[in-house]
Amino acid sequence: MAKRKVAWGITGAGDKIEKTIEIMKTIKEKFDEEVEIEVFISKAGDQVVKYYEISHEIESNFNNIWVEINANAPFLAGNIQLGKYEFMLVAPASANTVAKIALRMGDTLISNASLMGQKADVPLYILPSDVEEGTTITQLPDGKDLKITIRKEDVEHVHKLANMDNTYILKKPADIAPVFDEYFG
Repeated sequence: MAKRKVAWGITGAGDKIEKTIEIMKTIKEKFDEEVEIEVFISKAGDQVVKYYEISHEIESNFNNIWVEINANAPFLAGNIQLGKYEFMLVAPASANTVAKIALRMGDTLISNASLMGQKADVPLYILPSDVEEGTTITQLPDGKDLKITIRKEDVEHVHKLANMDNTYILKKPADIAPVFDEYFG
Protein backbone atom coordinates (compact mmCIF):
# COMPACT_ATOMS: atom_id res chain seq x y z
CA MET A 1 0.00 0.00 0.00
CA ALA A 2 1.30 3.44 -0.93
CA LYS A 3 2.15 5.82 1.85
CA ARG A 4 -0.05 8.85 2.36
CA LYS A 5 1.72 12.18 1.83
CA VAL A 6 2.12 15.47 3.67
CA ALA A 7 3.61 18.62 2.14
CA TRP A 8 5.84 20.49 4.59
CA GLY A 9 6.73 24.04 3.58
CA ILE A 10 9.68 25.82 5.15
CA THR A 11 9.79 29.61 4.73
CA GLY A 12 12.23 32.35 5.65
CA ALA A 13 11.48 32.32 9.37
CA GLY A 14 14.50 31.50 11.51
CA ASP A 15 12.53 31.63 14.74
CA LYS A 16 11.36 28.10 15.68
CA ILE A 17 13.19 26.47 12.73
CA GLU A 18 15.50 24.27 14.80
CA LYS A 19 12.75 23.07 17.15
CA THR A 20 10.44 22.47 14.17
CA ILE A 21 13.03 20.28 12.45
CA GLU A 22 13.62 18.35 15.68
CA ILE A 23 9.86 17.69 16.01
CA MET A 24 9.50 16.75 12.32
CA LYS A 25 12.34 14.21 12.63
CA THR A 26 10.55 12.58 15.56
CA ILE A 27 7.27 12.56 13.63
CA LYS A 28 8.96 11.00 10.61
CA GLU A 29 10.42 8.23 12.76
CA LYS A 30 7.07 7.57 14.45
CA PHE A 31 4.99 7.49 11.26
CA ASP A 32 7.57 6.33 8.71
CA GLU A 33 5.43 3.34 7.66
CA GLU A 34 2.27 5.42 7.19
CA VAL A 35 3.30 8.77 5.75
CA GLU A 36 5.83 10.32 3.42
CA ILE A 37 6.76 13.87 4.38
CA GLU A 38 7.82 15.86 1.33
CA VAL A 39 9.77 19.04 2.10
CA PHE A 40 9.33 22.22 0.07
CA ILE A 41 11.69 25.08 0.87
CA SER A 42 11.01 28.63 -0.31
CA LYS A 43 13.83 30.78 -1.69
CA ALA A 44 13.94 32.71 1.59
CA GLY A 45 13.68 29.43 3.50
CA ASP A 46 16.71 28.13 1.63
CA GLN A 47 18.69 31.15 2.80
CA VAL A 48 17.60 30.60 6.41
CA VAL A 49 18.36 26.87 6.31
CA LYS A 50 21.87 27.68 5.06
CA TYR A 51 22.33 30.52 7.57
CA TYR A 52 21.39 28.22 10.44
CA GLU A 53 23.60 25.50 8.91
CA ILE A 54 20.85 22.89 9.03
CA SER A 55 20.71 21.88 5.36
CA HIS A 56 22.49 18.60 6.09
CA GLU A 57 20.10 17.79 8.92
CA ILE A 58 17.11 18.14 6.59
CA GLU A 59 18.81 16.25 3.74
CA SER A 60 19.89 13.37 5.96
CA ASN A 61 16.45 12.90 7.52
CA PHE A 62 14.01 13.53 4.67
CA ASN A 63 14.06 11.88 1.25
CA ASN A 64 12.06 14.25 -0.93
CA ILE A 65 13.26 17.85 -0.72
CA TRP A 66 12.60 20.59 -3.24
CA VAL A 67 13.72 24.21 -3.27
CA GLU A 68 11.57 26.89 -4.89
CA ILE A 69 12.41 27.94 -8.43
CA ASN A 70 9.26 30.04 -8.80
CA ALA A 71 5.62 30.05 -7.61
CA ASN A 72 4.83 26.97 -9.73
CA ALA A 73 8.11 25.09 -9.66
CA PRO A 74 8.27 22.56 -8.27
CA PHE A 75 4.60 21.94 -9.11
CA LEU A 76 3.35 21.75 -5.53
CA ALA A 77 0.18 23.82 -6.03
CA GLY A 78 -1.17 21.49 -8.72
CA ASN A 79 -0.39 18.36 -6.75
CA ILE A 80 -2.08 19.80 -3.67
CA GLN A 81 -5.19 20.59 -5.69
CA LEU A 82 -5.18 17.08 -7.15
CA GLY A 83 -5.43 15.67 -3.63
CA LYS A 84 -2.00 14.07 -3.49
CA TYR A 85 -1.44 15.33 0.07
CA GLU A 86 -3.47 14.78 3.24
CA PHE A 87 -2.64 18.31 4.33
CA MET A 88 -0.08 21.06 3.97
CA LEU A 89 2.04 22.20 6.90
CA VAL A 90 3.87 25.53 6.75
CA ALA A 91 6.32 25.55 9.63
CA PRO A 92 7.74 27.87 10.53
CA ALA A 93 5.91 30.51 8.53
CA SER A 94 7.49 33.94 8.23
CA ALA A 95 5.38 37.07 8.73
CA ASN A 96 5.85 37.65 5.00
CA THR A 97 4.35 34.28 4.07
CA VAL A 98 1.51 34.68 6.56
CA ALA A 99 0.67 38.11 5.09
CA LYS A 100 0.80 36.78 1.52
CA ILE A 101 -1.62 33.96 2.31
CA ALA A 102 -3.92 36.26 4.32
CA LEU A 103 -3.96 38.83 1.51
CA ARG A 104 -4.31 36.10 -1.20
CA MET A 105 -0.94 36.75 -2.87
CA GLY A 106 0.32 33.53 -4.43
CA ASP A 107 3.63 34.78 -5.81
CA THR A 108 5.89 32.29 -4.00
CA LEU A 109 5.93 28.49 -3.95
CA ILE A 110 4.55 28.23 -0.42
CA SER A 111 1.95 31.02 -0.63
CA ASN A 112 0.71 29.78 -4.03
CA ALA A 113 0.42 26.16 -2.86
CA SER A 114 -1.34 27.31 0.32
CA LEU A 115 -3.90 29.33 -1.63
CA MET A 116 -4.53 26.56 -4.16
CA GLY A 117 -4.88 24.04 -1.35
CA GLN A 118 -7.40 26.24 0.42
CA LYS A 119 -9.42 26.47 -2.81
CA ALA A 120 -9.44 22.66 -3.03
CA ASP A 121 -10.35 22.26 0.67
CA VAL A 122 -7.02 20.68 1.59
CA PRO A 123 -6.34 21.38 5.28
CA LEU A 124 -3.63 23.96 5.90
CA TYR A 125 -1.69 24.05 9.18
CA ILE A 126 0.47 27.10 9.77
CA LEU A 127 3.06 27.73 12.50
CA PRO A 128 3.59 31.51 12.29
CA SER A 129 6.79 32.95 13.67
CA ASP A 130 4.83 35.98 14.87
CA VAL A 131 1.75 34.89 16.83
CA GLU A 132 1.38 37.43 19.62
CA GLU A 133 1.99 41.16 19.64
CA GLY A 134 4.84 42.42 21.78
CA THR A 135 8.53 41.97 22.38
CA THR A 136 10.13 38.54 22.27
CA ILE A 137 13.60 37.04 22.22
CA THR A 138 14.72 34.70 19.47
CA GLN A 139 18.02 32.93 19.19
CA LEU A 140 20.44 33.46 16.30
CA PRO A 141 22.49 30.62 14.80
CA ASP A 142 25.53 31.72 16.80
CA GLY A 143 23.58 31.34 20.04
CA LYS A 144 23.15 35.06 20.66
CA ASP A 145 19.74 36.43 21.58
CA LEU A 146 17.91 38.87 19.33
CA LYS A 147 15.10 41.03 20.70
CA ILE A 148 12.31 41.55 18.18
CA THR A 149 9.01 43.39 18.33
CA ILE A 150 6.02 41.67 16.79
CA ARG A 151 3.64 44.26 15.38
CA LYS A 152 -0.15 44.24 15.61
CA GLU A 153 -0.38 44.19 11.80
CA ASP A 154 1.47 40.86 11.67
CA VAL A 155 -0.78 39.39 14.35
CA GLU A 156 -3.86 40.64 12.46
CA HIS A 157 -2.77 38.53 9.46
CA VAL A 158 -2.54 35.48 11.73
CA HIS A 159 -6.08 36.17 13.02
CA LYS A 160 -7.32 36.53 9.45
CA LEU A 161 -5.86 33.10 8.60
CA ALA A 162 -7.37 31.56 11.73
CA ASN A 163 -10.82 32.62 10.49
CA MET A 164 -10.40 30.92 7.10
CA ASP A 165 -12.06 27.57 6.46
CA ASN A 166 -9.87 24.48 6.86
CA THR A 167 -6.93 26.64 8.01
CA TYR A 168 -5.41 26.03 11.43
CA ILE A 169 -2.89 28.06 13.40
CA LEU A 170 -0.27 26.24 15.47
CA LYS A 171 1.28 28.36 18.21
CA LYS A 172 4.40 26.31 18.93
CA PRO A 173 6.35 23.49 17.27
CA ALA A 174 5.02 20.98 19.83
CA ASP A 175 1.53 21.57 18.34
CA ILE A 176 2.62 19.80 15.13
CA ALA A 177 2.76 16.27 16.60
CA PRO A 178 -0.94 16.12 17.56
CA VAL A 179 -1.87 16.95 13.95
CA PHE A 180 0.04 13.89 12.73
CA ASP A 181 -1.46 11.79 15.55
CA GLU A 182 -4.94 12.82 14.40
CA TYR A 183 -4.32 11.84 10.78
CA PHE A 184 -2.05 8.84 11.13
CA GLY A 185 -2.21 7.64 14.74
